[in-house]
Amino acid sequence: MTPQAESILELFRSTGAYMQGHFRLTSGLHSSEYLQSALVLQHPAAAEKLGRLLAEAVQELTPVRIGLVVSPALGGLIVGHEVARALGTRFLFLERLAGSTGMQLRRGFTVGRGEVTVVIEDVITTGGTTHDVIDVLRESGANVVGAGSIIDRSGGQADVGVPRVALVTMHVAAHYPEACPLCQQGIPVVKPGSRPA
Repeated sequence: MTPQAESILELFRSTGAYMQGHFRLTSGLHSSEYLQSALVLQHPAAAEKLGRLLAEAVQELTPVRIGLVVSPALGGLIVGHEVARALGTRFLFLERLAGSTGMQLRRGFTVGRGEVTVVIEDVITTGGTTHDVIDVLRESGANVVGAGSIIDRSGGQADVGVPRVALVTMHVAAHYPEACPLCQQGIPVVKPGSRPA
């Protein structure tokens, strides 16, 4: 792991954002580790730094100037906004409607045909949410050139259909509930994220 990645993980640890226990992730998978980025991003100086570093990394994915940064609500909002600020570009977000599984453009947000776009998240596990956002953007005519996250829990394995970068890449074991060793030990599962269990 690079010194920069170690420094970022230490920031997560020092703010209580790197948790250990038995967690149900947004993907539905279970894990013994959870990264609650909101506990880091509540500090503006940390959010600005992470956004600037991630902006530099995603801009290296394309020789063309990025014209739009998009994040899924809720986890990607702060870091996505900071990436857009660092790139000097526009930011918008997609949301899930209650009872819906798909992401949607709302609040009057529009995407220009061919607009050079990147998708930014706080943490990627399977890449499913990022992939959903990319699908909506492409259907709206955007030219999605890449994706980025602060943390990649997949060890670099998540495939979102475009080039992707992360400030920290780690392999954190995640299990389907029926194969979860923590469930088999009878340890209660917690759902700490922004979406209900």
